[in-house]
Amino acid sequence: MEWKTLLSPHRVGSSHPGVISQDRSPFQRDFDRIVFSGSFRRLQDKTQVFPLAKTDYVRTRLTHSLETSSIGRSLGTAVGVFICREFDTGGAQPSDVGAAVAAAALAHDIGNPPLGHAGEEAIRHWFTHSPVALSMRDGMNEAEVADIERYEGNAQGFRVLTRLEMPDQKGGMQLTCATLGAFAKYPAASKVEQKPFGVAGKKFNFFCSEREFFSEVAESTGLEQAGPWAWQRHPLAYLVEAADDIAYRIVDFEDGQRLGLIDYAELERLFLEIIDSERSAEYVASIRSPIRASEFLRAQAIGKLVREVSQVFIDRHDELLAGRLEMPLISYVPCQEALARIQKRSTRDIYNHRNVAEVIGAGFELVSGMLDIFVPCVNEMAREATGGRAASFRSRRLAALIPDIEEHLGDERWRNSAYARLMPVLDYISGMTDSYAVSLFQKLKGISL
Repeated sequence: MEWKTLLSPHRVGSSHPGVISQDRSPFQRDFDRIVFSGSFRRLQDKTQVFPLAKTDYVRTRLTHSLETSSIGRSLGTAVGVFICREFDTGGAQPSDVGAAVAAAALAHDIGNPPLGHAGEEAIRHWFTHSPVALSMRDGMNEAEVADIERYEGNAQGFRVLTRLEMPDQKGGMQLTCATLGAFAKYPAASKVEQKPFGVAGKKFNFFCSEREFFSEVAESTGLEQAGPWAWQRHPLAYLVEAADDIAYRIVDFEDGQRLGLIDYAELERLFLEIIDSERSAEYVASIRSPIRASEFLRAQAIGKLVREVSQVFIDRHDELLAGRLEMPLISYVPCQEALARIQKRSTRDIYNHRNVAEVIGAGFELVSGMLDIFVPCVNEMAREATGGRAASFRSRRLAALIPDIEEHLGDERWRNSAYARLMPVLDYISGMTDSYAVSLFQKLKGISL
C-alpha cells in the first residue's frame, strides 16, 4: 500500500474529486461532520463502563470518544511527521494524518447499541433463540444471516456514517475514504472466504447493505485485498485501535479508582510503572489530593504510551504498509506487565462489578424484548402492504414509532425481504440512548406511563 492513496481525500458516494487543501483539511471537515451529527450527540447517554451511572464524573461513550480522538490526534500527528518526511503523501501534512485519525477515533463507537456490549450480544442471542427471529431466517441468504448472527457495533457504525446520517445523499455523511479506512479496524464482511491478516480478522466492519460503500473506500485508498469482500487493514486503523486501547486501559482504571473499586495506592504503583520516571514519582508524592494525583498520573501514563506506540508504528512501518502486523500496536510497547495487571484487575473488579452486571443483565432482556415487540409489527405491516391480512391496531401504532416507516412501506424490497425489514428495526434500537431505551421498554411493557 502507498501513503499517497492511503490518505485519499475522495468522499465516499461523491462524484467530485477530493482535494487536500491547506486552509481547511478535508479530514478536519470529517471531524466536524461527526461532531455535529445526531448519532454522535446521543453518545452522551450511552454506557462506557458504568451503565446509568448516578455520578456525573464517570465517562460515557461521548467523553470516551472525545478522549480517544484526542489521543488519536496525538498519535496520528506524531507518526505523520515520519510519513510526510519519508514518503510521497500527495500534499498531506502531519496535521492531516492527525486529523484523519482523530476523526476516525471520534466515530469509533458511534454504532454501539444502548447499554454497552451487552446490547450487541443481546441482538446476536435474540437472532439465534427467539421464535420471531427463527421464523425470518428462511427468507435470508447466508451473508444476511451472518450479519445479524454476528451483529457488530463496528459495522453498525459504518452504516451510520455512510447511510443513516444525511440519508438523502449517496454515501450519507460522505466522509473521506482515508477517514473511513482508518475507522475500519476489521475491514471485511461478516461472511468471507479469507479473513484479513491477524487481529484485523477478529470481527467484521460492514453489513451486506453497505459493502459497495466499503469497496469504494478500499479502491480509493488502495487497500490490499485479502479475498472477496475482505481487505487488509489501513495502517491508520492500528492507531485508532491503539488510541481506544490506551483510553480504556488507563481511563477506565481511573474511573474505577474514583468510584472506590480500585485503591489509589494500586493505581499509583501501576501508573508509575508505565511512566517510569523518578521525577514524576517525586512530584506525585507532593500532591495531597488523591484525585488530583490520579489525574496527573493518568496524563503522564497516556503521554508515555502515545510516545511508545508512535515509535512502534515507525519501527514496524513496513509490516503495517503490507497489512501484515499480527497484533495491536499496544501489544508491542515495553510496559506489558503493568498493562496486563491493569487489564486483569479491571476485568475482575470494574467490568464484572456487581452493579455493572445487574444493569447489563437487565439491558440484555431489554434489547431482546424490544426486538420481540417491534419485529412482528413490521412483519404485519409488510404483509398488509403486499396484499395480505391487515395489520392489527397494536402493530400499526407500535410500527409508527420506527423512523421513516411510511417510506419503507413504499419500498418493494422492504416489503419482500426479511433482512431489509429487520435492519431499520436494528437501526432504531441501536440508536437509542440508555435512558430512552429503559423508558420506552417500561412504557411498552406497561410498567410506567
